[in-house]
Order: sequence, then structure tokens, then C-alpha cells
Amino acid sequence: MPPPALVLTGIVSVQVGAGLADRLFSQVPPAAVTGLRLWTAALVLAVAGARGLDREVRAIVARRAWADAAVVIAFGVILAVMNYSIYQAFARIPLGIAVTVEFLGPLGVAVATSRRWLDAVWVLLAGAGVVLLTRAPGSHLDPAGLAFAVLAAACWAAYILLSAATGRRFPGTSGLTIAMCVAALAVTPAGTAAGGRALLRPAVAGAGLAIGLLSSVIPYSLELEALRRTPAKVFGIWMSLEPAVAALVGLILLGQGLRWYEWAAVGCVVVASAGAART
Repeated sequence: MPPPALVLTGIVSVQVGAGLADRLFSQVPPAAVTGLRLWTAALVLAVAGARGLDREVRAIVARRAWADAAVVIAFGVILAVMNYSIYQAFARIPLGIAVTVEFLGPLGVAVATSRRWLDAVWVLLAGAGVVLLTRAPGSHLDPAGLAFAVLAAACWAAYILLSAATGRRFPGTSGLTIAMCVAALAVTPAGTAAGGRALLRPAVAGAGLAIGLLSSVIPYSLELEALRRTPAKVFGIWMSLEPAVAALVGLILLGQGLRWYEWAAVGCVVVASAGAART
């Protein structure tokens, strides 16, 4: 597959997984769905890279590389909080709006690491999109849902920085695998307390497996392959489509229609993200 097809397939996979998660909220709470997603992703990654995972954990202990351990543990905790908060947002506000707000995280990282005056334009454009979402006439978004989306955005920004730091310290996907296992453990208390015995139902467990594959395993693999063949700024432009795809999936899969000004807000963030990635 050419790189654009890899990226688009990954984006659609993530958002379809988010739509399935939203549907599952009627059977188990968002915290339990978060647990199902992270447990599935951690299990698949750990099984696929068991040998490398064991080697890296032993190397940390042997070298007493506690700084490396702290980075990868922090990465895992951020993964857990990011997934938990965005699912809490999905349960309260439309999928497209939640992902649009969440996308302010990587946009902020792109702008903060740039020294071009044009990036101020992208910040203003993204800010206009947020104002449209929260201040437009007839807008009745749940404040808690917006707060969780903002928290997810902050976690996504931290995720980018910690992912880069982890990649410098661990070869291949071993750092991501360790972080995913940490994330799965971190969300276990909240997930099991919220889901209880419902997590043992075959239909719920099967849906959780599908969500984990669609939302984590498949897109991570596709994006990793696309990044091997594509400049980072081009990859960033393609990823800017994610809020728009989320809005479309929300409309088709969940019947979450957006008003004209909400579509305009999504468009503002998409253009701002693409522009920041390009410059």
C-alpha cells in the first residue's frame, strides 16, 4: 500500500474503533471500555514482541537505568490517562467535536517547536475553531465532556514528547510495548471497578478485542510503516484529516450530526493542523 493509503486506513481504523467504543458505553461504562482497549493492545504487543520485551526489561535492571525506566513508565501513565479521558469525552460530547479538541495537543507541540511567525496564524485559526464550538449560538456542549477532551489534548502533547524520548532509549517497538503494559496496569483498577462482571460477557469481551485492534494495534502498525517512507511534515498533514474523519464516522456510525458552525470549527482545526505541520 502507498503511504497515503496506510495513513488514511489507520485514521479510519482509529475512528471506527472510537465509534464502536461509543456504542459499547450503553453496556459498560467508559472506564471499562478503556480497560478493554488497553488490555487488548498490551496483550497483542507483548505476545508479538515477547523476546525483545524480556531482553529490554532485563537490561534496565542490569544497567540500573532508572532514568530510562522513569521515562517509559511516564509514557505508559500518559497513555492510560489519554485513553481514559478521551473515552470520557466520547460519552458526553459528539465524537467529531471530542477529536477536534483533542487534536489541539499535537498542534500545540508543532507550533511550540517552530520559530516561524506564520505559526501564530495557525494558533489563531485553531482558537477560532474552539470559540465556534463553545460560544456559538445554540451550542450546548457538556462542560465535563469538553474538559475531558482538553485533558486528552494535553496528554496527546505529552505523549508525542515522551514517545520521542522513549524511542531514543529503546530499540524497535520495545519501549511502546512496555509503556502499553504500564498503561494497561494503570487503568485496571478503574476499569474493573466500573465494568465488574459485565467484562466477562462474551459479547463485551469480543467488542473490546475489536476496539483494541482497531484503535491501537492496526493504526500503530500502519503509521509506523508510513513514517518509514514519508517525511514527518507530510505525515503530519495527512494526520490532520483525523478530526474530519471522526466527524464523518460520528455521523454515519452514531447518527451524531453537527451544526454548520461545528463543521466550520472542525475545518478550522484541520486547516490549522495541516498548516502547522507544513511550516
